[in-house]
Amino acid sequence: MNVESEPPRKRAPWWRRYWIVILVAVVLFGLAADALWIEPENIQVTHYEIHAGVKSPLKIAQLSDLHTRGLGRPERKVLAILAREKPDVILITGDTLADPFGNYQDCVKVYKQLNAPLGVWFVHGNWENWHPVRHERQFYRDAGIHLLVNQNHELRPGVWVAGLDDPYSGVANLNAALKGIPKDAYTILMFHSPGYFDQAAGHVNLCLTGHTHGGQVRIPFVKPFWLPLGSGRFLEGWYEEKGSRMYVNRGIGMSNLPVRFLCRPEVTFITLEP
Repeated sequence: MNVESEPPRKRAPWWRRYWIVILVAVVLFGLAADALWIEPENIQVTHYEIHAGVKSPLKIAQLSDLHTRGLGRPERKVLAILAREKPDVILITGDTLADPFGNYQDCVKVYKQLNAPLGVWFVHGNWENWHPVRHERQFYRDAGIHLLVNQNHELRPGVWVAGLDDPYSGVANLNAALKGIPKDAYTILMFHSPGYFDQAAGHVNLCLTGHTHGGQVRIPFVKPFWLPLGSGRFLEGWYEEKGSRMYVNRGIGMSNLPVRFLCRPEVTFITLEP
């Protein structure tokens, strides 16, 4: 009895056998490339207009959380954005210092490139408080930066800027910061950690803050995995309470992990309109 044997089956190419593994690897590599190299430099420029009791428009540029290591690609992009937008004033809401391995000379390289007709104003972030620079006042004066620590200044008639020490890592004194500001003035309050908005709301017109990095790594429909202490219930964007408004800036740089995912860095421009 003759039994015909079946011809040997041709084996499928290896890439067909492992296509799911290959697909997953490609997707993971793409996500990692975006988080590590693409999104951290993909700076979003946001514009807002606020009707305020001002006699003429005032264009504010808000920078936050630069965490700079010098004039790298993100910093040069920020400078190009500012040169194009030509704000009247630049307000920096803390954390220009990178981390324990950063240094203030890196900050100076950026500071000396910043300029605006009404000046560049700065408040402490937690990194500045944790790693203070020697002869702080002189340091910022030499860098062309106006430091506000529980102080204020009249930017133009009827418009004041006040700055708090970082409420989370320092000693914020709201009464001292607002001392001498006329009640009918339009007041902008700068502070780093947005959780303090619950105390500041109702006392000023506009608060500008940062600190949260917008969560830095975001997954759709999932709460941020981690936010720094001092963030309170705030994440990013606009909040309003007791007649005061607050903008929480996602910042430029990164801390702890050098990644951003679905959370682009930003430079914010807020124009006060009559």
